[in-house]
Amino acid sequence: MSNYPKVQLHIDGEWRDARSGKTIEVINPATEEVVGTVAHAGIPDLDEALEAAQRGFETWRKTSVFERYRLMRKAADILRSRADAIAAMMTAEQGKPLPEAKMETLAAGDIIEWMAEEGRRAYGRVVPARAEGVYQLVLREPVGPVAAFTPWNFPINQVVRKLSAALATGCSIIVKAPEETPASPAELIRAFVDAGIPKGVINLVYGVPAEISAYLIPHPVIRKITFTGSTPVGKMLAGLAGQHMKRATMELGGHAPAIVFDDADVGKAARTLAASKFRNAGQVCVSPTRFLIQERSFDEFLETFTTAARAIKVGNGMEEGVTMGPLANERRVPTIEALVQDAVGRGAKLQAGGNRIGNKGYFYEPTVLSDLPLDSRAMNEEPFGPLALVNRFSDFDEVVAESNRLPFGLAAYAFTGSATTAQRIAAEVETGMMTINHLGLALPEVPFGGVKDSGYGSEGGSEALEAYLVTKFVTQAGL
Repeated sequence: MSNYPKVQLHIDGEWRDARSGKTIEVINPATEEVVGTVAHAGIPDLDEALEAAQRGFETWRKTSVFERYRLMRKAADILRSRADAIAAMMTAEQGKPLPEAKMETLAAGDIIEWMAEEGRRAYGRVVPARAEGVYQLVLREPVGPVAAFTPWNFPINQVVRKLSAALATGCSIIVKAPEETPASPAELIRAFVDAGIPKGVINLVYGVPAEISAYLIPHPVIRKITFTGSTPVGKMLAGLAGQHMKRATMELGGHAPAIVFDDADVGKAARTLAASKFRNAGQVCVSPTRFLIQERSFDEFLETFTTAARAIKVGNGMEEGVTMGPLANERRVPTIEALVQDAVGRGAKLQAGGNRIGNKGYFYEPTVLSDLPLDSRAMNEEPFGPLALVNRFSDFDEVVAESNRLPFGLAAYAFTGSATTAQRIAAEVETGMMTINHLGLALPEVPFGGVKDSGYGSEGGSEALEAYLVTKFVTQAGL
Protein backbone atom coordinates (compact mmCIF):
# COMPACT_ATOMS: atom_id res chain seq x y z
CA MET A 1 0.00 0.00 0.00
CA SER A 2 1.91 3.03 -1.29
CA ASN A 3 0.09 5.60 0.86
CA TYR A 4 0.48 3.76 4.18
CA PRO A 5 2.02 6.34 6.54
CA LYS A 6 5.16 6.21 8.62
CA VAL A 7 3.45 6.01 12.02
CA GLN A 8 4.94 8.21 14.72
CA LEU A 9 4.43 8.79 18.42
CA HIS A 10 2.33 11.74 19.53
CA ILE A 11 3.68 13.33 22.71
CA ASP A 12 2.99 16.82 24.09
CA GLY A 13 1.36 18.00 20.90
CA GLU A 14 4.17 16.80 18.63
CA TRP A 15 4.22 13.99 16.09
CA ARG A 16 7.71 12.53 16.24
CA ASP A 17 9.90 9.46 16.04
CA ALA A 18 11.11 7.61 19.12
CA ARG A 19 14.17 9.22 20.74
CA SER A 20 16.11 6.06 19.98
CA GLY A 21 15.00 6.03 16.35
CA LYS A 22 13.78 2.43 16.74
CA THR A 23 10.83 1.24 14.66
CA ILE A 24 8.64 -1.86 14.32
CA GLU A 25 7.57 -3.27 10.96
CA VAL A 26 3.87 -3.38 10.09
CA ILE A 27 2.74 -6.46 8.14
CA ASN A 28 -0.26 -6.69 5.81
CA PRO A 29 -1.95 -9.95 6.91
CA ALA A 30 -3.41 -10.54 3.46
CA THR A 31 -0.06 -10.40 1.64
CA GLU A 32 2.51 -10.90 4.43
CA GLU A 33 4.33 -7.87 3.02
CA VAL A 34 5.80 -5.05 5.09
CA VAL A 35 3.63 -1.99 4.43
CA GLY A 36 5.28 0.44 6.82
CA THR A 37 6.82 1.06 10.21
CA VAL A 38 5.73 2.39 13.58
CA ALA A 39 7.87 4.22 16.13
CA HIS A 40 9.06 2.10 19.08
CA ALA A 41 8.83 4.08 22.31
CA GLY A 42 11.47 3.67 25.02
CA ILE A 43 11.62 4.88 28.60
CA PRO A 44 12.70 8.44 27.62
CA ASP A 45 9.61 8.69 25.39
CA LEU A 46 7.37 7.38 28.17
CA ASP A 47 8.81 9.86 30.65
CA GLU A 48 8.03 12.70 28.25
CA ALA A 49 4.52 11.35 27.71
CA LEU A 50 3.94 11.18 31.47
CA GLU A 51 5.13 14.75 32.00
CA ALA A 52 2.97 15.92 29.11
CA ALA A 53 -0.08 14.05 30.43
CA GLN A 54 0.30 15.71 33.83
CA ARG A 55 0.50 19.17 32.27
CA GLY A 56 -2.32 18.34 29.88
CA PHE A 57 -4.51 17.23 32.76
CA GLU A 58 -4.05 20.54 34.59
CA THR A 59 -5.16 22.35 31.43
CA TRP A 60 -8.01 20.05 30.42
CA ARG A 61 -9.60 19.68 33.85
CA LYS A 62 -10.02 23.48 33.93
CA THR A 63 -11.49 23.57 30.43
CA SER A 64 -15.24 24.08 30.57
CA VAL A 65 -17.44 21.09 29.94
CA PHE A 66 -19.03 22.90 27.01
CA GLU A 67 -15.64 23.60 25.40
CA ARG A 68 -14.66 19.95 25.77
CA TYR A 69 -17.94 19.01 24.14
CA ARG A 70 -17.38 21.46 21.27
CA LEU A 71 -13.89 20.20 20.50
CA MET A 72 -14.96 16.56 20.66
CA ARG A 73 -17.84 17.17 18.27
CA LYS A 74 -15.39 18.85 15.89
CA ALA A 75 -13.07 15.83 16.11
CA ALA A 76 -15.96 13.54 15.22
CA ASP A 77 -16.71 15.58 12.11
CA ILE A 78 -13.05 15.54 11.03
CA LEU A 79 -12.85 11.79 11.54
CA ARG A 80 -15.93 11.17 9.41
CA SER A 81 -14.55 13.34 6.62
CA ARG A 82 -11.44 11.15 6.46
CA ALA A 83 -13.22 7.80 6.75
CA ASP A 84 -12.33 6.49 3.29
CA ALA A 85 -8.59 7.06 3.68
CA ILE A 86 -8.54 5.72 7.24
CA ALA A 87 -10.50 2.61 6.28
CA ALA A 88 -7.93 1.79 3.60
CA MET A 89 -5.14 2.02 6.19
CA MET A 90 -7.07 -0.23 8.59
CA THR A 91 -7.69 -2.89 5.97
CA ALA A 92 -4.01 -2.85 4.97
CA GLU A 93 -2.82 -3.37 8.54
CA GLN A 94 -5.63 -5.47 10.06
CA GLY A 95 -7.16 -7.33 7.12
CA LYS A 96 -10.90 -6.78 7.63
CA PRO A 97 -12.95 -5.99 4.50
CA LEU A 98 -12.93 -2.34 3.49
CA PRO A 99 -16.67 -1.79 4.19
CA GLU A 100 -16.19 -3.10 7.77
CA ALA A 101 -13.20 -0.81 8.26
CA LYS A 102 -15.17 2.19 7.05
CA MET A 103 -18.11 1.26 9.26
CA GLU A 104 -15.80 1.06 12.28
CA THR A 105 -14.38 4.51 11.48
CA LEU A 106 -17.80 6.12 11.05
CA ALA A 107 -19.13 4.43 14.19
CA ALA A 108 -16.28 6.01 16.13
CA GLY A 109 -17.73 9.40 15.27
CA ASP A 110 -21.00 8.38 16.91
CA ILE A 111 -19.16 7.22 20.04
CA ILE A 112 -17.25 10.51 20.30
CA GLU A 113 -20.43 12.55 19.96
CA TRP A 114 -22.37 10.48 22.47
CA MET A 115 -19.61 10.62 25.08
CA ALA A 116 -19.24 14.36 24.51
CA GLU A 117 -22.93 14.84 25.16
CA GLU A 118 -22.88 12.57 28.21
CA GLY A 119 -19.93 14.52 29.64
CA ARG A 120 -22.17 17.57 29.82
CA ARG A 121 -24.48 15.59 32.09
CA ALA A 122 -22.02 14.19 34.62
CA TYR A 123 -23.94 15.92 37.37
CA GLY A 124 -23.19 16.13 41.04
CA ARG A 125 -25.99 16.72 43.52
CA VAL A 126 -27.10 18.65 46.59
CA VAL A 127 -27.86 16.54 49.67
CA PRO A 128 -30.46 18.07 52.03
CA ALA A 129 -28.75 19.09 55.28
CA ARG A 130 -29.86 18.38 58.82
CA ALA A 131 -29.21 21.92 60.00
CA GLU A 132 -30.14 25.36 58.72
CA GLY A 133 -27.41 27.20 56.84
CA VAL A 134 -25.50 24.08 55.84
CA TYR A 135 -24.80 23.10 52.26
CA GLN A 136 -23.90 19.51 51.35
CA LEU A 137 -22.52 19.10 47.85
CA VAL A 138 -21.49 15.98 45.97
CA LEU A 139 -19.01 16.91 43.23
CA ARG A 140 -17.79 14.76 40.32
CA GLU A 141 -14.18 15.39 39.37
CA PRO A 142 -11.85 13.79 36.77
CA VAL A 143 -9.69 11.02 38.23
CA GLY A 144 -6.52 12.22 36.52
CA PRO A 145 -4.16 11.02 33.77
CA VAL A 146 -5.20 7.68 32.26
CA ALA A 147 -3.14 4.88 30.70
CA ALA A 148 -5.09 2.99 28.04
CA PHE A 149 -4.03 -0.31 26.46
CA THR A 150 -5.85 -1.45 23.33
CA PRO A 151 -5.81 -4.51 20.99
CA TRP A 152 -5.51 -5.02 17.24
CA ASN A 153 -8.91 -6.51 16.39
CA PHE A 154 -10.76 -3.16 16.31
CA PRO A 155 -7.93 -0.61 16.03
CA ILE A 156 -10.17 2.46 16.25
CA ASN A 157 -13.18 1.18 18.16
CA GLN A 158 -11.16 -0.01 21.14
CA VAL A 159 -9.26 3.28 21.42
CA VAL A 160 -12.17 5.64 20.85
CA ARG A 161 -14.25 4.34 23.75
CA LYS A 162 -11.44 4.91 26.25
CA LEU A 163 -10.28 8.16 24.70
CA SER A 164 -13.76 9.68 24.50
CA ALA A 165 -14.72 8.76 28.07
CA ALA A 166 -11.46 10.22 29.38
CA LEU A 167 -11.78 13.48 27.45
CA ALA A 168 -15.47 13.91 28.23
CA THR A 169 -14.74 13.81 31.96
CA GLY A 170 -11.69 16.09 31.91
CA CYS A 171 -8.90 13.49 32.05
CA SER A 172 -5.72 13.41 30.00
CA ILE A 173 -4.60 10.11 28.49
CA ILE A 174 -1.66 8.08 27.24
CA VAL A 175 -2.83 5.54 24.67
CA LYS A 176 -0.68 2.45 24.10
CA ALA A 177 -2.16 1.42 20.77
CA PRO A 178 -1.43 -1.90 18.99
CA GLU A 179 1.85 -2.19 17.10
CA GLU A 180 0.24 -4.58 14.56
CA THR A 181 -2.38 -1.98 13.55
CA PRO A 182 -0.93 1.45 14.37
CA ALA A 183 -1.96 3.77 11.54
CA SER A 184 -5.74 3.87 12.03
CA PRO A 185 -5.63 4.70 15.77
CA ALA A 186 -3.02 7.36 14.97
CA GLU A 187 -5.46 8.90 12.50
CA LEU A 188 -8.19 8.83 15.13
CA ILE A 189 -5.96 10.82 17.45
CA ARG A 190 -4.94 13.13 14.61
CA ALA A 191 -8.59 14.09 14.23
CA PHE A 192 -8.66 15.22 17.88
CA VAL A 193 -5.37 17.08 17.53
CA ASP A 194 -6.56 18.84 14.38
CA ALA A 195 -9.80 19.76 16.17
CA GLY A 196 -7.75 21.78 18.68
CA ILE A 197 -7.40 19.56 21.76
CA PRO A 198 -4.63 21.21 23.85
CA LYS A 199 -1.19 19.65 23.75
CA GLY A 200 -0.44 17.06 26.40
CA VAL A 201 -4.07 16.01 26.74
CA ILE A 202 -3.69 13.09 24.31
CA ASN A 203 -0.45 11.14 24.00
CA LEU A 204 0.14 8.09 21.81
CA VAL A 205 2.89 5.50 22.17
CA TYR A 206 3.79 2.12 20.71
CA GLY A 207 6.36 -0.45 21.77
CA VAL A 208 6.73 -3.67 23.73
CA PRO A 209 3.38 -4.03 25.55
CA ALA A 210 4.78 -5.67 28.69
CA GLU A 211 7.50 -3.04 29.07
CA ILE A 212 5.13 -0.11 28.59
CA SER A 213 2.47 -1.43 30.97
CA ALA A 214 5.07 -2.30 33.63
CA TYR A 215 6.38 1.27 33.48
CA LEU A 216 3.16 3.27 33.16
CA ILE A 217 0.83 1.47 35.57
CA PRO A 218 2.92 1.93 38.75
CA HIS A 219 3.95 5.49 37.84
CA PRO A 220 2.52 8.09 40.26
CA VAL A 221 1.29 10.30 37.42
CA ILE A 222 -1.15 7.63 36.20
CA ARG A 223 -4.37 7.52 38.22
CA LYS A 224 -6.40 5.03 36.19
CA ILE A 225 -5.81 2.24 33.69
CA THR A 226 -8.13 0.76 31.10
CA PHE A 227 -7.34 -2.43 29.20
CA THR A 228 -8.98 -4.50 26.49
CA GLY A 229 -7.45 -7.88 25.76
CA SER A 230 -7.05 -11.42 26.96
CA THR A 231 -8.08 -12.59 30.41
CA PRO A 232 -4.57 -13.76 31.48
CA VAL A 233 -2.96 -10.42 30.60
CA GLY A 234 -5.90 -8.51 32.09
CA LYS A 235 -5.52 -10.32 35.40
CA MET A 236 -1.84 -9.48 35.50
CA LEU A 237 -2.42 -5.79 34.77
CA ALA A 238 -5.34 -5.59 37.22
CA GLY A 239 -3.10 -7.09 39.89
CA LEU A 240 -0.40 -4.51 39.17
CA ALA A 241 -2.98 -1.71 39.29
CA GLY A 242 -4.29 -3.06 42.60
CA GLN A 243 -0.83 -2.98 44.13
CA HIS A 244 -0.72 0.74 43.46
CA MET A 245 -4.38 1.49 44.24
CA LYS A 246 -5.12 2.51 40.66
CA ARG A 247 -8.61 2.40 39.29
CA ALA A 248 -9.01 -0.12 36.48
CA THR A 249 -11.53 -0.98 33.78
CA MET A 250 -11.04 -4.45 32.32
CA GLU A 251 -12.75 -5.64 29.12
CA LEU A 252 -11.43 -9.16 28.73
CA GLY A 253 -12.05 -12.42 26.88
CA GLY A 254 -15.33 -14.16 26.21
CA HIS A 255 -16.79 -17.45 25.02
CA ALA A 256 -20.32 -16.38 24.24
CA PRO A 257 -23.16 -18.92 24.26
CA ALA A 258 -25.70 -18.52 21.47
CA ILE A 259 -28.88 -20.32 22.52
CA VAL A 260 -31.60 -21.26 20.03
CA PHE A 261 -34.82 -22.72 21.42
CA ASP A 262 -37.24 -24.87 19.43
CA ASP A 263 -39.84 -22.10 19.42
CA ALA A 264 -37.51 -19.64 17.67
CA ASP A 265 -37.43 -18.71 13.98
CA VAL A 266 -34.56 -21.13 13.44
CA GLY A 267 -33.66 -20.01 9.92
CA LYS A 268 -33.45 -16.37 10.94
CA ALA A 269 -31.41 -17.31 14.01
CA ALA A 270 -28.92 -19.31 11.93
CA ARG A 271 -28.43 -16.60 9.32
CA THR A 272 -28.16 -13.82 11.91
CA LEU A 273 -25.67 -15.72 14.05
CA ALA A 274 -23.56 -16.77 11.07
CA ALA A 275 -23.18 -13.12 10.04
CA SER A 276 -22.15 -12.24 13.57
CA LYS A 277 -19.80 -15.22 14.02
CA PHE A 278 -17.64 -14.58 10.97
CA ARG A 279 -17.53 -10.78 11.19
CA ASN A 280 -13.90 -9.68 11.43
CA ALA A 281 -12.93 -13.34 10.92
CA GLY A 282 -14.37 -14.15 14.34
CA GLN A 283 -11.80 -11.92 16.03
CA VAL A 284 -14.39 -10.21 18.20
CA CYS A 285 -14.55 -10.42 21.99
CA VAL A 286 -18.36 -10.70 21.92
CA SER A 287 -18.44 -13.14 19.00
CA PRO A 288 -20.99 -15.96 19.43
CA THR A 289 -18.93 -19.10 19.92
CA ARG A 290 -20.82 -21.97 21.60
CA PHE A 291 -23.99 -22.46 19.56
CA LEU A 292 -26.39 -24.37 21.80
CA ILE A 293 -29.37 -25.60 19.77
CA GLN A 294 -32.44 -27.35 21.17
CA GLU A 295 -32.65 -30.90 19.85
CA ARG A 296 -35.70 -30.63 17.60
CA SER A 297 -34.17 -27.63 15.76
CA PHE A 298 -30.58 -28.86 15.64
CA ASP A 299 -30.50 -30.30 12.11
CA GLU A 300 -32.27 -27.31 10.54
CA PHE A 301 -30.01 -24.84 12.30
CA LEU A 302 -26.83 -26.73 11.42
CA GLU A 303 -27.74 -27.00 7.73
CA THR A 304 -28.69 -23.32 7.40
CA PHE A 305 -25.70 -22.10 9.41
CA THR A 306 -23.23 -24.29 7.51
CA THR A 307 -24.65 -23.16 4.17
CA ALA A 308 -24.14 -19.54 5.24
CA ALA A 309 -20.57 -20.26 6.34
CA ARG A 310 -19.69 -21.89 3.02
CA ALA A 311 -21.10 -18.89 1.12
CA ILE A 312 -18.69 -16.44 2.74
CA LYS A 313 -16.14 -15.02 0.31
CA VAL A 314 -12.71 -14.98 1.93
CA GLY A 315 -9.94 -12.83 0.50
CA ASN A 316 -8.01 -9.59 0.59
CA GLY A 317 -10.22 -7.02 2.26
CA MET A 318 -9.42 -4.50 -0.48
CA GLU A 319 -11.14 -6.67 -3.10
CA GLU A 320 -14.75 -6.17 -4.14
CA GLY A 321 -17.21 -8.68 -2.70
CA VAL A 322 -14.93 -10.07 0.01
CA THR A 323 -16.89 -10.59 3.23
CA MET A 324 -14.14 -12.05 5.42
CA GLY A 325 -10.48 -11.14 5.43
CA PRO A 326 -7.44 -12.93 6.85
CA LEU A 327 -6.64 -13.51 10.47
CA ALA A 328 -4.83 -10.46 11.74
CA ASN A 329 -1.44 -12.00 12.44
CA GLU A 330 0.62 -15.10 11.79
CA ARG A 331 0.26 -16.64 15.24
CA ARG A 332 -3.52 -16.94 14.95
CA VAL A 333 -3.42 -19.58 12.18
CA PRO A 334 -1.68 -22.38 14.11
CA THR A 335 -3.84 -21.57 17.14
CA ILE A 336 -7.06 -22.19 15.18
CA GLU A 337 -5.58 -25.25 13.49
CA ALA A 338 -4.69 -26.77 16.87
CA LEU A 339 -8.19 -26.19 18.24
CA VAL A 340 -9.81 -27.87 15.23
CA GLN A 341 -7.44 -30.83 15.31
CA ASP A 342 -8.01 -31.32 19.03
CA ALA A 343 -11.81 -31.23 18.66
CA VAL A 344 -11.91 -33.63 15.71
CA GLY A 345 -9.48 -35.93 17.50
CA ARG A 346 -11.90 -36.09 20.42
CA GLY A 347 -14.88 -36.97 18.23
CA ALA A 348 -16.28 -33.65 16.97
CA LYS A 349 -17.72 -33.58 13.44
CA LEU A 350 -16.19 -31.17 10.91
CA GLN A 351 -19.14 -29.71 8.98
CA ALA A 352 -17.37 -26.97 7.02
CA GLY A 353 -13.93 -25.47 6.62
CA GLY A 354 -11.08 -26.59 8.80
CA ASN A 355 -8.22 -25.57 6.53
CA ARG A 356 -5.83 -22.73 5.91
CA ILE A 357 -6.42 -21.08 2.52
CA GLY A 358 -3.39 -20.80 0.24
CA ASN A 359 0.19 -20.27 1.31
CA LYS A 360 0.32 -16.48 1.29
CA GLY A 361 -1.59 -14.39 3.79
CA TYR A 362 -3.15 -15.56 7.05
CA PHE A 363 -6.38 -16.86 5.54
CA TYR A 364 -8.47 -19.58 7.18
CA GLU A 365 -11.78 -21.06 6.09
CA PRO A 366 -14.98 -20.27 8.01
CA THR A 367 -15.17 -23.45 10.07
CA VAL A 368 -18.13 -25.24 11.67
CA LEU A 369 -17.74 -28.10 14.15
CA SER A 370 -20.65 -29.99 15.68
CA ASP A 371 -21.19 -32.43 18.53
CA LEU A 372 -18.09 -31.40 20.43
CA PRO A 373 -17.21 -33.09 23.72
CA LEU A 374 -17.06 -30.66 26.62
CA ASP A 375 -13.44 -31.51 27.31
CA SER A 376 -12.26 -30.32 23.89
CA ARG A 377 -10.03 -27.27 24.03
CA ALA A 378 -12.31 -25.20 21.81
CA MET A 379 -15.19 -25.63 24.26
CA ASN A 380 -13.06 -24.18 27.04
CA GLU A 381 -10.67 -21.70 25.42
CA GLU A 382 -11.70 -18.56 23.55
CA PRO A 383 -11.05 -19.39 19.86
CA PHE A 384 -10.91 -15.75 18.68
CA GLY A 385 -11.22 -16.80 15.07
CA PRO A 386 -13.66 -18.12 12.44
CA LEU A 387 -14.58 -21.21 14.41
CA ALA A 388 -18.22 -22.04 15.28
CA LEU A 389 -18.99 -24.79 17.79
CA VAL A 390 -22.50 -26.26 17.42
CA ASN A 391 -23.91 -28.53 20.14
CA ARG A 392 -27.40 -29.60 21.13
CA PHE A 393 -29.38 -29.39 24.36
CA SER A 394 -32.62 -30.89 25.58
CA ASP A 395 -34.13 -28.53 28.17
CA PHE A 396 -33.84 -25.11 29.79
CA ASP A 397 -31.86 -26.16 32.86
CA GLU A 398 -29.31 -28.01 30.75
CA VAL A 399 -28.59 -25.03 28.50
CA VAL A 400 -28.30 -22.65 31.45
CA ALA A 401 -25.80 -24.99 33.09
CA GLU A 402 -23.69 -25.13 29.93
CA SER A 403 -23.91 -21.37 29.39
CA ASN A 404 -22.61 -20.75 32.92
CA ARG A 405 -20.04 -23.57 32.96
CA LEU A 406 -17.06 -21.46 31.89
CA PRO A 407 -15.48 -18.63 33.89
CA PHE A 408 -16.25 -16.15 31.10
CA GLY A 409 -19.25 -13.82 31.15
CA LEU A 410 -18.99 -11.13 28.51
CA ALA A 411 -21.83 -11.63 26.03
CA ALA A 412 -24.65 -14.09 25.33
CA TYR A 413 -27.22 -14.55 22.59
CA ALA A 414 -30.64 -16.18 22.62
CA PHE A 415 -33.46 -16.78 20.14
CA THR A 416 -36.93 -17.77 21.29
CA GLY A 417 -40.57 -17.10 20.42
CA SER A 418 -41.58 -17.12 24.09
CA ALA A 419 -41.56 -13.96 26.20
CA THR A 420 -41.40 -16.13 29.31
CA THR A 421 -38.35 -18.03 28.06
CA ALA A 422 -36.69 -14.76 27.06
CA GLN A 423 -37.15 -13.33 30.55
CA ARG A 424 -35.91 -16.51 32.21
CA ILE A 425 -32.81 -16.89 30.04
CA ALA A 426 -31.87 -13.24 30.54
CA ALA A 427 -32.17 -13.68 34.30
CA GLU A 428 -30.26 -16.95 34.61
CA VAL A 429 -27.28 -16.67 32.25
CA GLU A 430 -24.25 -15.12 33.96
CA THR A 431 -23.19 -12.45 31.49
CA GLY A 432 -22.55 -8.74 31.23
CA MET A 433 -24.61 -8.43 28.04
CA MET A 434 -27.46 -10.47 26.58
CA THR A 435 -29.09 -9.87 23.20
CA ILE A 436 -32.32 -11.74 22.38
CA ASN A 437 -33.77 -12.30 18.90
CA HIS A 438 -31.47 -9.73 17.28
CA LEU A 439 -27.93 -8.31 17.38
CA GLY A 440 -28.13 -5.36 19.76
CA LEU A 441 -24.73 -5.00 21.44
CA ALA A 442 -22.06 -2.28 21.42
CA LEU A 443 -24.12 0.83 20.65
CA PRO A 444 -22.59 3.98 22.18
CA GLU A 445 -25.53 4.55 24.51
CA VAL A 446 -25.67 1.07 26.08
CA PRO A 447 -23.35 -0.55 28.64
CA PHE A 448 -20.48 -2.67 27.32
CA GLY A 449 -18.63 -4.97 29.70
CA GLY A 450 -18.51 -8.36 31.34
CA VAL A 451 -18.58 -10.28 34.60
CA LYS A 452 -16.48 -13.10 36.08
CA ASP A 453 -13.22 -13.58 34.15
CA SER A 454 -14.47 -11.31 31.38
CA GLY A 455 -13.61 -8.26 33.44
CA TYR A 456 -15.37 -5.40 35.17
CA GLY A 457 -16.49 -1.89 34.39
CA SER A 458 -18.25 -0.60 31.30
CA GLU A 459 -17.02 0.98 28.08
CA GLY A 460 -20.43 2.07 26.88
CA GLY A 461 -23.45 3.96 28.10
CA SER A 462 -23.46 6.47 30.93
CA GLU A 463 -21.66 3.85 33.03
CA ALA A 464 -18.54 4.32 30.88
CA LEU A 465 -17.87 7.72 32.42
CA GLU A 466 -18.12 6.53 36.01
CA ALA A 467 -14.62 5.01 36.12
CA TYR A 468 -13.07 8.31 35.03
CA LEU A 469 -14.74 10.35 37.77
CA VAL A 470 -14.10 10.55 41.49
CA THR A 471 -16.67 11.68 44.01
CA LYS A 472 -15.88 14.54 46.37
CA PHE A 473 -18.18 15.51 49.23
CA VAL A 474 -18.14 19.15 50.36
CA THR A 475 -20.12 20.45 53.32
CA GLN A 476 -20.15 24.10 54.34
CA ALA A 477 -21.82 26.03 57.12
CA GLY A 478 -22.40 29.75 57.17
CA LEU A 479 -20.14 31.94 59.30
